Amino acid sequence: MIPHIDRLFNRHVHLDFHTSEHIDNIGGAFTMESFQAALKAAHLDAITIFAKCHHSWCYFPSAVGMPHPHLQTDLLGRQIEAAHAIGVKAPIYITVAWSANDAEMHPEWLQLQRDGSPLTTGYDLNATPDTPKPGFNWKFLCPSGEYRAHIEALTREIAERYPVDGIFFDICGQGPCFCPNCMAGMAERGLDPDNPADAQAYNVIRWTSFMAACNEILHAAHPQATVFYNGNAGLGTPPAIWEHLTHFELEDLPTTWGGYDKFPLRAKFFMKKGKPRLAMSGKFHTAWGEFGGFKHPDAILFEAAGMISFGASCSFGDQVHPDGLMEMATYENIGEAYEYTRKIEEYGLGDAHSFSNLGLWLCGDEAHDQGVANMLLETQTDFDVVDATTDLSAFATVIVPGGRCLDAAAAAKLSAFAADGGGLLLLGESILDATGNQLPIDIGAAYAGPGEYDCDYTVAGGALACDLPEAAFLNYETALRTTVADAEVLATIREPYFSRTYGHYCSHQNTANRREVAAHPAAIRKGNVVYLAHPLGRLYYAHGARVHRQLFVNALDLVHQSPVLRVAMPSAGRVNLLHQPAKNRYVLHLLYGPPLKRGRCEVIEDLVPLLDIPVELRVPEALRHVYLAPQGEDVNVISESGVTRLCVPYVQCHQAVVFEY
Repeated sequence: MIPHIDRLFNRHVHLDFHTSEHIDNIGGAFTMESFQAALKAAHLDAITIFAKCHHSWCYFPSAVGMPHPHLQTDLLGRQIEAAHAIGVKAPIYITVAWSANDAEMHPEWLQLQRDGSPLTTGYDLNATPDTPKPGFNWKFLCPSGEYRAHIEALTREIAERYPVDGIFFDICGQGPCFCPNCMAGMAERGLDPDNPADAQAYNVIRWTSFMAACNEILHAAHPQATVFYNGNAGLGTPPAIWEHLTHFELEDLPTTWGGYDKFPLRAKFFMKKGKPRLAMSGKFHTAWGEFGGFKHPDAILFEAAGMISFGASCSFGDQVHPDGLMEMATYENIGEAYEYTRKIEEYGLGDAHSFSNLGLWLCGDEAHDQGVANMLLETQTDFDVVDATTDLSAFATVIVPGGRCLDAAAAAKLSAFAADGGGLLLLGESILDATGNQLPIDIGAAYAGPGEYDCDYTVAGGALACDLPEAAFLNYETALRTTVADAEVLATIREPYFSRTYGHYCSHQNTANRREVAAHPAAIRKGNVVYLAHPLGRLYYAHGARVHRQLFVNALDLVHQSPVLRVAMPSAGRVNLLHQPAKNRYVLHLLYGPPLKRGRCEVIEDLVPLLDIPVELRVPEALRHVYLAPQGEDVNVISESGVTRLCVPYVQCHQAVVFEY
């Protein structure tokens, strides 16, 4: 059994140290005083330090692993001692699947693909020593057989030698392996390696067995140590793996790894899993492994405030110089942000959870799910994540993005929700069951097949026409075709004259629309169920067209008329409402820091203030005190008919509004 962790450290740095054997004087410039000075400057309460890196080297006098050939000191031990002396925890890093020298010395330890070739991240197996090497370019090893025994022995050695606060095992999330050990394991259990479901089932067995063994070793010596296996905080990670983690570390480097709206959805999702969450970004301009890269302090401040706003503790990645001397400029930058988050931690961490009456039912496809989340975030439409296990009685409306995800039980649950008066907004193929072409939810129409062209056009009418062009606007994918039975048509479709081919094309991109109305609609409504026939989430994720977001918002307004929260900010504004029942309060977090595309990165450097932000809040309790945090200044409110209205006078980067009851 892993220990239950109520609360993690709050202000953390993940200190990378992947160091080549071709560099000398490893750790030679380290001093406890300079290390402590950096930790103090950044206001840290935890820092992850390295036992074994991606080059396979250990940074302590290991008898199990290979100490770096130019290691000058017990760097791991001295870092732990220095951190503990000033009350800072020091979880320990061990690489698992990326270990370069192990891979060369023990090719029998490699993870193999089904054709018997090594699994790599774009590694050129024919490269010579002089071939330029791209970034993030490694061979994968399989934690089975002798290599698993090696990692277990290394874990035992560390646990017996040092006062361990926790272990961070890295690169633990890759898919099925077909090495001899795994093939034998599948055969032993009667699993077919050529059946993807069987191969994945054994993959879960492989990883959970490895995790259980390492956890047993760790917790035998340190019962309260944290443990995390990185690569297993994805929305689609098998839940059986989560049982072996004490917490989640949400590794999001927004500059180059998916942007700034990836984290809010993941934070809301993992808030439901009952474990503490550590949000992880980086001090780098790009991503991991960047020596000399610096993110602007405004970006670090925005990201740190956002982590607290969405209920997660803060972590920033750094990479120390091979000589072990900490770069004070980095820790001063991080310290500026953490000095602020120290003041707002109590308003986002601990017992806080999302509070909204709008549920987003994830379909498991990133483009659909993230695209819908982006449209909600950009319009300050607060939401919570729901699924088949959620009690929907507290929700007024549920959105199902455009992928097939509803089995019979889930469809029955949503149908009952709608029959009880709940609003449903369904997109694209979400109306179809997961295995066939049946419509398990009554939308007032029958399925007539997929679209027949490479694009089509929407003409919105009536309630859906607000702020949309009075013309046909382009959809980069076609609508699902339905035949209306007893639903109201809200928007119609114009099809192109033909799909674009070498034999039939018009102009540079897409073919113009026909004037006549297509037989199938773009949007229909039956009672409190609205169906949009296009996969608007995926369309918005890929293309970001304002017309698609506006159509989505107009449709949502039809079925979601009394949200818990209304806020009016520019599209770069982000909001999150947290409930802290143990403290008898709600906390509204407002964020504003528009990211800009610079080269291949998204950067934040202009924290422009916003003035007089209107807010409406509907909560069941009678509010007794409303004030700004961390300032402590009271806010005037008007309460009538169950709605509390106020104006937030000033937002620069972040502002919390506390509603006590």
